[in-house]
Amino acid sequence: MRPFDVVVIGGGFAGLSAAAALTSSGARVLLLEARPALGGRASAFVDPATGEQVDNGQHLMLGCYHETFEFLARIGASDLVHVQPSLEVPFVDPAGCQTTLWCPPLPSPLHLLAGLVEWDALGFRDRMSAFSLAAPIRRAQRVLRTGKGRLPASPGETVENWLIRNGQTRRLRDMLWEPLALAALNQSAQEAAAPAFLGVLARMLGPGPTDSAVAVPLRPLTEVYADPACEFIRASGGEIRVSSPARVRVEGDRVTGIEVRSERIDAPAVIVAVPWFALAETFVGQVGALADLLSAAGAVAASPIVTVNLWFDRGVLPAPFIGLPGRTFQWVFDKRQVFGDSASHLSCVSSGAAAVVARSNEALAARAYDELVTALPAARAARLLRSLVVRERRATFSLAPGQPPRPGTRTPVRGLLLAGDWVDTGLPATIEGAVVSGHRAAQSFFL
Repeated sequence: MRPFDVVVIGGGFAGLSAAAALTSSGARVLLLEARPALGGRASAFVDPATGEQVDNGQHLMLGCYHETFEFLARIGASDLVHVQPSLEVPFVDPAGCQTTLWCPPLPSPLHLLAGLVEWDALGFRDRMSAFSLAAPIRRAQRVLRTGKGRLPASPGETVENWLIRNGQTRRLRDMLWEPLALAALNQSAQEAAAPAFLGVLARMLGPGPTDSAVAVPLRPLTEVYADPACEFIRASGGEIRVSSPARVRVEGDRVTGIEVRSERIDAPAVIVAVPWFALAETFVGQVGALADLLSAAGAVAASPIVTVNLWFDRGVLPAPFIGLPGRTFQWVFDKRQVFGDSASHLSCVSSGAAAVVARSNEALAARAYDELVTALPAARAARLLRSLVVRERRATFSLAPGQPPRPGTRTPVRGLLLAGDWVDTGLPATIEGAVVSGHRAAQSFFL
């Protein structure tokens, strides 16, 4: 059997998308994952009480995740994600008023403007303020399309300050932009830098009719992408090894080998697709050429996510998901799409959860339940059977102003490439960002 062309280290979205793209182009790939299972920070585990595969957090996609859908199509998993025909998001505001933002099938961005005009959660002034964002979003789209110019937002400016500067009312910020910022950036509008948020808006309001629609996985994450990607890579002649912590030995400006316990592996190229916080421990030897990269990665702050899973004796959510702006748990997802109509499993998600991540399981479960039944009083009739708290303390990298610059795909070491949602793709820490980085690393191998 011919030797490996590329070794990919890391089995999350970034590593698997890179490996799948490489194998589809004829390269022979070895993927090494330190954990016993693939998936990284977007994985699932078996709940011992119910036997269900529980995601380590609810991971949403958007219709504008074009490279993610390209990856899913490549591995034969497109039908495992449901994309809304158009954006439709139910909300319950802090006063308990239930409303739905629905965008008609019009060309972008008219569909969003039409949806906001009809959204009964807003007053006239709130609706009109949304039109103030049309010009900066068009400018941002032009920058993304041409690669020229700068986004009309300062790196030192928070999302909230940018929204206020662009005339967005408090009600519109509270009901739409803050929940969107938390979902897309995993940080509040008061903390996250504006350019990342503007990049998200520019992509959501792209030309595709479903670019702004929500896409929900129909199976646990392991089944949605990790298992199909593994099968695809192996069927294409690649090899995948789990429980295989790898170390890349660097001497000066070149890689001299990959060490997996007592085994040494050689390959012309290595793609390191691990999170920023695991980068330093991935390298051994004379790593001076990587000193600046490792120092910057070590200084990146993290932003946590807390997910409280609640099981009831009956279904309680009137929609696949509901936004709860102004609460600790801003989104609730009904897992019936995943496990069938008899399921009673809800996932309550707290993004940007630094203020609550250290609280006890009991306190977090109680808060999630109280916020749920306060927003949806009919849920009180259901009996709570079980709760399970999942913490991802380093779910995403921080997007606060002043964070170290994100690295590119290429490094000062020959044949060494980077992938991961934290690599500079212009996207926040999303599934799409991870896949874009994986595809870029795969493309760089052939350059």
